[in-house]
Amino acid sequence: MTTPSIPHLDIESLEQFDQVIAAGASAMGGWRVQSVNLTERTQVLLRLSPAGSLFLGCALEETAAAWIRDGGGLIFPAIPELPFDPYRGTLYAAEELYAHLSSGYEATPDAQIYAWSRQHDEQGDTGRTLAAALHDHSIADALHELPDDKPWIGVMGGHGIARTDPAYRSAVLLGRTLARAGLTVATGGGPGAMEAANLGSSLSSYDDAAAEAALSGLAAAPSFRPSIADWASTGLDVRRDFPGDGGVSIPTWFYGHEPPNVFATSIAKYFSNALREDVLLSRARGGIIYLPGAAGTIQEIFQAVTPNYYGDAATQIPMILVGVEYWTAKLPVWPLLESLSEGRPMASSIRLVDTIEEAAGLVT
Repeated sequence: MTTPSIPHLDIESLEQFDQVIAAGASAMGGWRVQSVNLTERTQVLLRLSPAGSLFLGCALEETAAAWIRDGGGLIFPAIPELPFDPYRGTLYAAEELYAHLSSGYEATPDAQIYAWSRQHDEQGDTGRTLAAALHDHSIADALHELPDDKPWIGVMGGHGIARTDPAYRSAVLLGRTLARAGLTVATGGGPGAMEAANLGSSLSSYDDAAAEAALSGLAAAPSFRPSIADWASTGLDVRRDFPGDGGVSIPTWFYGHEPPNVFATSIAKYFSNALREDVLLSRARGGIIYLPGAAGTIQEIFQAVTPNYYGDAATQIPMILVGVEYWTAKLPVWPLLESLSEGRPMASSIRLVDTIEEAAGLVT
């Protein structure tokens, strides 16, 4: 006889908890409750069977905690003295990462979490490693919960492209074209080409005049150097003037010198760059467009090439490199891709084009 499976239920807010209770719940089997303050729901919890439940970083009165533990539930306690919630149930928003920006970038949660991660790297503290791993697991879980009704198109490229560079404007138009075609724009979340693509997605409902006005506003702080605060605050001003769905970004604190751009609607920021890269590339099943970039972009190209190289025709992900001269002469990645793909299904999945219009046409 097989044991019937218990339905899984994620509860990530007090409001959601109350809704489940109001619907007549009598047991918590299969519940996973993340970072919810339940100190005022003790009497409610004592009426529910706790067997098979899991509480991650929740605030509980000791009476309720004992009831859950004694009844077969698991409690992972909050970890003190962290500048982040390792059990968070949602992705980040720009306003959260850049809170207190008026006091300087160093005062923001993004900067403080990066400083914490650097301290962790230097000390090799096992507890800190666990906290970072729990956080990244929670982010992956929240990312998995995003709607998947629209294909994801990855847009990769250099973080050093200034907002005043014609290449930045081209990436904005690319992001806008993709979003207008009903696709989800997904980037590595940093400045430069990545920011431009997320901005373009957020401008999908606006005309050319609005796009030019947004670019004009951003020109006041063309780069995150020398001041991340000026760069981010200028971006937030433009986003307030032109609100829209900026798609998804997946940045990392591993590259602390690359602050997250503010135009993505959903920000899945990781500690682990390897995990972040894998998630980003695996979710972009609709295709990946590579704008000119350096080492990071090249790493992303070959990380995506590997499953295409070993995969069959049914598992190929389109990979489009933009910039014929750039990818054949300046950084000759394309000749190597051609050599690798010879006689393999991968040959049908790689393309080299010269314009964003051509690139967009291949995935839309």
